[in-house]
Amino acid sequence: MINNKLNLGFFPTPLNELKKLSKKYSDYNIFIKRDDNTGLASGGNKTRKLEYLIKQAIDENCDTIITAGAQQSNHCRQTAAACSIAGLKCHLLLGGEKPEIYDGNLLLSSVLGADIHFTGENRKGEDKEILKNKLENEGNKCFVIPYGGSNLTGAMGFVNAVKELKEQLIEQKLKIDYIFFASSSGGMQAGLILGKEIYQLNSELIPISIDKDETNGFSLEEVVIDIVKEGFQKLDINKEIQLDDIYLNRDYDKDGYGVVTNNEVNAINELAKNEGVLLDPVYTGRAFYGMLDFLKEKKIPTNSNVLFWHTGGLPAIFKYAKELK
Repeated sequence: MINNKLNLGFFPTPLNELKKLSKKYSDYNIFIKRDDNTGLASGGNKTRKLEYLIKQAIDENCDTIITAGAQQSNHCRQTAAACSIAGLKCHLLLGGEKPEIYDGNLLLSSVLGADIHFTGENRKGEDKEILKNKLENEGNKCFVIPYGGSNLTGAMGFVNAVKELKEQLIEQKLKIDYIFFASSSGGMQAGLILGKEIYQLNSELIPISIDKDETNGFSLEEVVIDIVKEGFQKLDINKEIQLDDIYLNRDYDKDGYGVVTNNEVNAINELAKNEGVLLDPVYTGRAFYGMLDFLKEKKIPTNSNVLFWHTGGLPAIFKYAKELK
């Protein structure tokens, strides 16, 4: 199951030390995992999930992909690119009304050939069955990818990513104590939990919540535990897990999904001006701010080796030009 994938990205992604920030926050050693460099239509972490999801769609002889997200969805942009490579039709259900001008991820999704359906208040795939029925009545065979690509198939991309990270840590003779990352739809978090078990990675995960809204009636913690439990069963991992075991830091999501505050702007500027690395305003900007707050307030032991897993999102920067100016 771990090897059943279609190659869509550039792997392994780099693992580097952030040397200037490590000097600035001198109680810690700070590293970065560059999943913004996966290469699929400007990169991002969803490429890992899509390698497994698109392979499953092809194996089931589907010719059409349906998925959903916000208009600036990185997942939808990378799905459109993956469909271009695989020769599949791509339909995207995007929240909000059709704008006069397409920009950021929305522009790229369109350029990549996706059919875009604007769905008002519904940005997490609430209308997927209606569209699926319509397309199948027209003779298409549809494969629905859940919001954010977050099911066990997608999570396998991050089980595999833990193997990749473990090999890099051995090669660099490095131990990572804490891994910070943006958690929004749950597949990455679930995959990292499963990968930690399989590959014996002794790093503590600190997922930073990005979106306080539920997904189709389920909290993010519930989404994650359902994927993890299914993974334990399918991968023969003999372990019990409870909802209380799913850690999610919700200290930074109060302003809501896609709302850019000074926190995100300051985090983007700090990484860009010190290390030449760009974050996005919605996911990585918020998660990186959360990590810096942990370091400033010494919420984790000093002298720790800390890794920020950069999940990508570059095109959204251009949508938020006013906020970032």
